Amino acid sequence: MVVCGDDGLARRLAAELQDVYKERVTLVAPAGRDAQPSVGRVTGVPGRGLLGGALMRPRSPIGGQSAVRELRVLEAAEPDEEVLTAAGVAGAAALALVYEDDDTNVRAALVARRLNPRLRLVIRLYNRKLGQHLEDLLDQAAVVAEPGIDLRELDSSTTVLSDADTVAPALAASAVAGTSKVVQADGLLLRAVERTPPGRGEVADPGLCTLALLSATTSDPAGAEGAESSGDRGPQLLPDDRAVAAATGRGIVALEMIARAETGRSRQRLGTGALPVASLFSRRLRWSLFGMVAAVAALALASWATTGDHPLHAAYITLLDIFAINDPAVGDPAQRQVLQILAGFVGLLLLPVLVAAALEALGSFRTATVLRRPPRGLSGHVVLLGLGKIGARVLARLRELGIPVVCVESDPQARGLALARGLRVPVVIGDVTDEGVLEVARIDRAQSLLALTSSDVTNLEATLYARAVKPDLRAVLRLYDDDFATAVYRTLRAAHPSALTRSRSVTHLSAPAFAGAMMGRQVLGAMSVERRVLLFAAVDVAGHPHLEGRTIAESFRPGAWRVLALDTTSPAERRPDLASTRTEGPSRQSGLTWELNPGYVLAPEDRVVLAATRRGLAELLGRGVPTGGGRHDGRI
Repeated sequence: MVVCGDDGLARRLAAELQDVYKERVTLVAPAGRDAQPSVGRVTGVPGRGLLGGALMRPRSPIGGQSAVRELRVLEAAEPDEEVLTAAGVAGAAALALVYEDDDTNVRAALVARRLNPRLRLVIRLYNRKLGQHLEDLLDQAAVVAEPGIDLRELDSSTTVLSDADTVAPALAASAVAGTSKVVQADGLLLRAVERTPPGRGEVADPGLCTLALLSATTSDPAGAEGAESSGDRGPQLLPDDRAVAAATGRGIVALEMIARAETGRSRQRLGTGALPVASLFSRRLRWSLFGMVAAVAALALASWATTGDHPLHAAYITLLDIFAINDPAVGDPAQRQVLQILAGFVGLLLLPVLVAAALEALGSFRTATVLRRPPRGLSGHVVLLGLGKIGARVLARLRELGIPVVCVESDPQARGLALARGLRVPVVIGDVTDEGVLEVARIDRAQSLLALTSSDVTNLEATLYARAVKPDLRAVLRLYDDDFATAVYRTLRAAHPSALTRSRSVTHLSAPAFAGAMMGRQVLGAMSVERRVLLFAAVDVAGHPHLEGRTIAESFRPGAWRVLALDTTSPAERRPDLASTRTEGPSRQSGLTWELNPGYVLAPEDRVVLAATRRGLAELLGRGVPTGGGRHDGRI
């Protein structure tokens, strides 16, 4: 396995592949960004400025034999052809390109596909549209380089993932109480929600099934809530019925419902920058215009009734009277003279209304191209700090949920400002650490704070200041290092025990999804459960003894994996990528069903969608340390 990257995601991904999947990994990273600089190195490729080092770390015995895996580190600024060759891409099973720059990842992917047509590629891209086309392009490049190659045998030859898309739902759900956790597959939405017991000693409604038990240490400020080191009092992923029944008083993550995804409508709503007609004019002005139109219609009807003229001619005469361009009704009947006087008064009232409408429309068009300021009466909103890659995706997710947001960004050229402008979201331009910036964002009346800037120190400083203004504020911090995130969480919980605090590491949440994709699984999504991660993947039953020939009830391994859906479509007609909502021609069908019969025996030609822990997915692939237990007793 080869991992190329320039930030914490690359190091986390390499560690995930080593520790969980027991793979031999080569890490390509710029100089000075090695996670373990204290380990010695030896010279790698002469004349290229590359340093190759063998980082030897002992592993726990597996199966009675000692296992040692080495992490080979190559230092290089850019993943060009010579660097990739030195990293062993030509003979590697998989390559992950996780640089922050999309262009770097695309160029390296094209080179790597030429070096090894059978290479499994996992690419980090922020641009969704480019990612959709790049998958097809690289797969076709493999066919051209090696005619007759069967991409199905390569098990997801090219996979494009976005760390921003992976973590955005988790961050948005952490910021708003009661927000559902969503994973999309095959045009369906898998929706889970956190539920608390209705009373003391009772169990919360499990919905379709219980995906996790929440931590029992929420009242302990010093506890490692949500971490894997919490033991039995920490979160339990994929528990069986007995564990759920015994965990009275604890919250759960329940699989709530399955619904059809309306992704096209959502993208259209988020992607358009058109201004709604109703927003051109204020509510008061719209009522004034409606009153003027009604008065004109009433005068026209009265003129038609009194004069007996054709209705169109009566309306024409009325408009001439309103705009004072008709002859005086001298010598005409009294009714006609009264109507002309009334039309003159209506004309006097109509003129300022028309002027006000023109000014309001002009002002609306001008403000559509600038950022809005937070309204004075705003309350119950979410203050979002940072509009980079992660912040922009979280903003889109919050607006899809209809949650009011105020953004704070220091960079006037930030990536997410265009999205905020299109969604008409109020934005405060300024350094969040400066005095008064959070006050402009109405932090004292906000329901939660999402600190998602690229600086850990800035996120922590902003959270501490916001808590000084509003001690019970719900706070979610984006932190790069997971150990640091745990320490910050414990400290803030101790300082503000009555306020909800969440610290999230983006690399910790997204690395398991990238690692699963490198192992050839179709990772549909990842869901955070406190400080742990639950993966959702599509797995072909053939070749997996833990699934093949077993009933759905027997295949359930508590704490490791659980089958949630079944695709019985024949492999020749099956949609190859469940995570994609693109139409792939009439021959591509989907027999995905979520209504499972526990006694159904899984056949080799079946494909399942399952929820799995990181180590559970590794065990299912025949790697890693067994999570315990053999054939399940059938209770789900």
